[in-house]
Amino acid sequence: MSRIEYYYAGYSAYAYLGHAELLKIAHAAGREIDHRPFDLRKLIEATGTTAFGNRSQAHKDYFFGREIVRWAEYRGIPVLDHTPTYHHHDITLSNCMLIAGLVQGLNIDRLSDEMLRAHWAEDFDLDNPDDLRKIGERAGINPDPLLNAAASEEVRKIYAQNTEEAIRLSLFGSPTYFVDGDMFYGQDHLEVMAHTLGA
Repeated sequence: MSRIEYYYAGYSAYAYLGHAELLKIAHAAGREIDHRPFDLRKLIEATGTTAFGNRSQAHKDYFFGREIVRWAEYRGIPVLDHTPTYHHHDITLSNCMLIAGLVQGLNIDRLSDEMLRAHWAEDFDLDNPDDLRKIGERAGINPDPLLNAAASEEVRKIYAQNTEEAIRLSLFGSPTYFVDGDMFYGQDHLEVMAHTLGA
């Protein structure tokens, strides 16, 4: 089955906003999702994009305030009325938990959905193993094998490779989707991607 390559970070607001819609589109098009969690912060640093903390207040208010609320309303999904409390904590454990699920042969569509929603709608700390356990349990997955494997050399190597690939491809951020080599950046392009897929 052909795949949709899905580059994202497990704490990304815009990945959250588009995730459920992505699942619908993939199902309608008969495509599997090839999850590629990567280190968004390293991508931003490598591409010379202004770090989130250094952007103007107007930029933050719009792109990480009004736009998130607007798109959540449009997608019909809940969202906090503020940036998650722990949003600036380390993102390695959560991303590597997702990768560990892939390494262990699991379908992580639901796990990533639960992770994104827990962070952006319920203020979960994605660097807290207890919060990640709750997320895994909600997804119907035993979280402990994933958390135990998250620090393994195999998983960390894949995480580094995903990040290096994101940098090599000059991605603009999270989420980015590829359909047969054609890039669609941002969840606001999902409808265009669906049109391309005939979905």
